[in-house]
Amino acid sequence: MLSLVAPPVPGRPAQPVEGGGAGAVLRTVLAGGPLTRAAVGRATGLSPAAVSRHTTDLIGLGLLRELAPHGPPRAGRPRLPLDVDTRHHLAVGVHIGVPRITFSLLDLRGRVVARERLPRAGGPAAVLRTVRDHLPSFTARRSAGRSLLGLGVVTGGWVDAGTGTVVEHGPLGWRDVPVRDLLADATRLPVHLDGHARALARAELLFGAGRGATELVQLFVGNVVDAAIVTGGTVLTGRRSRAGDIGHLPVPGSTEPCPCGRTGCLQATVSEAATARRAHALGLVPAPEFDLLLALAAAGDPAALRLFEDRLRMAAPAAALLIDLLNPEVLVVAEAGLAVAPQLAGRLHGLVAEHARPEPVQLVTAASFGTDLLAVAAGAGVLDSAYRRPMDLRTARTTASTPH
Repeated sequence: MLSLVAPPVPGRPAQPVEGGGAGAVLRTVLAGGPLTRAAVGRATGLSPAAVSRHTTDLIGLGLLRELAPHGPPRAGRPRLPLDVDTRHHLAVGVHIGVPRITFSLLDLRGRVVARERLPRAGGPAAVLRTVRDHLPSFTARRSAGRSLLGLGVVTGGWVDAGTGTVVEHGPLGWRDVPVRDLLADATRLPVHLDGHARALARAELLFGAGRGATELVQLFVGNVVDAAIVTGGTVLTGRRSRAGDIGHLPVPGSTEPCPCGRTGCLQATVSEAATARRAHALGLVPAPEFDLLLALAAAGDPAALRLFEDRLRMAAPAAALLIDLLNPEVLVVAEAGLAVAPQLAGRLHGLVAEHARPEPVQLVTAASFGTDLLAVAAGAGVLDSAYRRPMDLRTARTTASTPH
């Protein structure tokens, strides 16, 4: 297989590109398109003949398309710009959270085409039955006949992507659930199972704040708190996919009990459930329900915003530790308050800087996808696979457009 290296950005190491020449061409157009074939050749180091060959293949697969030429007509063969073709394919995503299941469809640029939510109820068998039952109607109603590239399934906790198993999800009470096998048999789609922090890291690299970066840390703060680490452009998994397990880091001053038997663990202290209980105790919401507090923050309620800022302040030492240990180019924090209240995003860098000293070139930022965050995370693994190994789609062209 042809081994390629993306051109280095000044000050950054060269980044390997998977998928041979076709993968290099597709990811280059995603990052910088629309681009002429000549520009693609300069960016990838491929010969004109190789660019032409791979471009023809990718157009045939419905992944790239030619646009009308820009500017006045010129002598010779027109230089038609290439762009990602979002008309033919979709990624299906399912995010399994504590309060709800989010179903989504994403186009090839990671944009949410459709999203639906259902309450999560019952144990793993009931939840996966809900997923199997709802997916056919969801995709039939919302895909508009476009081809489905695969099914991404994302959740928190300890997710072993290699075996397709949710090893442990404390808030859900799941242990050793073979999610990939159970859903692949029912949907007849390739299933990409991963933890939500790693999935979001892949999405940020492709479509968000991590575009062009090779060193990134993704911190996820929800009912589960975990991190994903990207180095050399590769998302680290660790043994049995347990890298990034930071939920039991101590929070100074916290006395919140944790199921592990200790008090003051990060996940127990800043979880959505704990935050909702604090809001209820303060009289901000009539019931300890996180969505009620989130709606107040979205409306600009000062007391609700202070509670979310306190949540970020408690998570900031963990973010600072990750910066000190890993020295990433980008630290991305995914947290619900940041998605609905831009003023909190403006405070994020300062809160982290109280515990660490990010270098001027380091970006500390909220996640790129706003309230679509979980929907994007769900399908990110499917899109990452398509961009890394696009020619694998040649063997999947007969996949039905809806699961069975």
